[in-house]
Amino acid sequence: MTTIKRVAIQGGGGSNHEIAAKAFFNSEDIEMVPCQTFEELFETLRKDNSIYGIMAIENTLVGSILQNYTLLKDSGLVVIGEYKLRIKHQLLALPGQKIEDIKEVHSHPMALAQCGDFLKQYPHIKKIASDDTALSAKWIQDEKLEGMAAIAPELAAKKYSLEILARDIETNKRNFTRFLIISDKAKTEVEDLLISNKVNKASLVFALPHSEGSLSKVLSILAFYNINLTKIQSLPVVGQEWEYLFYIDLVFEDYNRYLQSLDAIRPLTKGLKNLGEYHVGKRSYDTVSNDNKSLEEQKTF
Repeated sequence: MTTIKRVAIQGGGGSNHEIAAKAFFNSEDIEMVPCQTFEELFETLRKDNSIYGIMAIENTLVGSILQNYTLLKDSGLVVIGEYKLRIKHQLLALPGQKIEDIKEVHSHPMALAQCGDFLKQYPHIKKIASDDTALSAKWIQDEKLEGMAAIAPELAAKKYSLEILARDIETNKRNFTRFLIISDKAKTEVEDLLISNKVNKASLVFALPHSEGSLSKVLSILAFYNINLTKIQSLPVVGQEWEYLFYIDLVFEDYNRYLQSLDAIRPLTKGLKNLGEYHVGKRSYDTVSNDNKSLEEQKTF
């Protein structure tokens, strides 16, 4: 009998976090554990190491979610995978409503901003920021609020029995969010999930001494070992003026060469920490409207 996986998500059911979780685990048969905040998500995983977590870390339009880097570093948990989801926004309301009936639209501020061009067509609709896209949809259904709409994923419409008044209203159709799947290291070491996937990516964090060319030296060593740097994010060290932590993502083909590169850069860094080794994540490749690029061209994005 297959054990149902439990996955902690930030936000409510029907959210993009839930969509990404189901896509990553390739299953509808998973139990979501909703959390109000990312802090609550990490606390949930610390209390029960049988639960996985999924967390948005960056978006192609607005960049990194900086607080989540710190939460991950301090958690003691590790990254075991990633998934890149194309974000699609739908305008949802109670059945029988029309756009002309809508007086307010509720959603997360980021979702409202990403649908700016569509909303300009309806100046009579007041934009109201909320904590979550899917929870805005749930609120409209729970309270039976006529004249109210939510911007949320299609999954929220199905989950909360709402109608889609307008589909795919996001301004930029090349909007992707990268999600990290996180878990307890002791458990993931024996997971079939890791055994079946070749490890070819890693996330690291370290500080550097105040010396000339310190970052350049680290990057040169990684290049020597044929390690591809795909992401670098700096964050200040709290309480230490003008000191920074560097979060980097690496992609490699030879795992042994990767390990050798870590040994080579360790003496040049301070507090080098491995946040997880995993397989380069899949991406949702559905076609997008108003985009003449082929599917093969999309894969190079």
